[in-house]
Amino acid sequence: MIRLALAALCLTVAPAAAQVAVGDCDWRASAQSVAEPWEANSRTFANGDVRLAKLDVGEPAFGGFFLLVLSPPRDEIGFRQCRVITFPETSGFGGMDFDALEAGYDPSVGLMFTVPVKVFVASDAVEGQPALLRFSLNQATGAISPRLTLTRD
Repeated sequence: MIRLALAALCLTVAPAAAQVAVGDCDWRASAQSVAEPWEANSRTFANGDVRLAKLDVGEPAFGGFFLLVLSPPRDEIGFRQCRVITFPETSGFGGMDFDALEAGYDPSVGLMFTVPVKVFVASDAVEGQPALLRFSLNQATGAISPRLTLTRD
C-alpha cells in the first residue's frame, strides 16, 4: 500500500519542480525531531551564532527529513530566528547526508552551505533521486536562499 501511494506521488512530481522552501519553525523543529545522535547531526558556525541540525520526523519515509536553521538576526528577547528547509512536494527530503555537510563564507553573500539529500521525483518509483541542497545565509538580514540541484549517482 505504501509503495503504491509512493509511486502515485512520484508520478505527480516533475524534476523541473524540484524546489525547496524555507519556513518558520513548527512541529518539525521539536527537540524530539533532531536526528540521533545529536552531536553527529548538529553543527555550529559563525562562533556559535548559527546552528544547523538534521531533523527526522519518521514519516513519510519518502519525505521525513528536514534541515533546521537557527541564526541571526535575534529578536527583541535575544532569540535567534528559527527556520526549517524542506522539499515541499513530498513533505520533506527522502534522506540527508549530514556528515557530508560543507560550509564556506563569501563576504558578498554570507555563509554558504551544501548538503547531499535525496528527493522523490517523477522518474523514481521507489528510490530517491540524489540531489545537492545549497543555500546561503545572510546573518544581517536573516535571508536564506536555497536551491536544489538534482544529480545522478
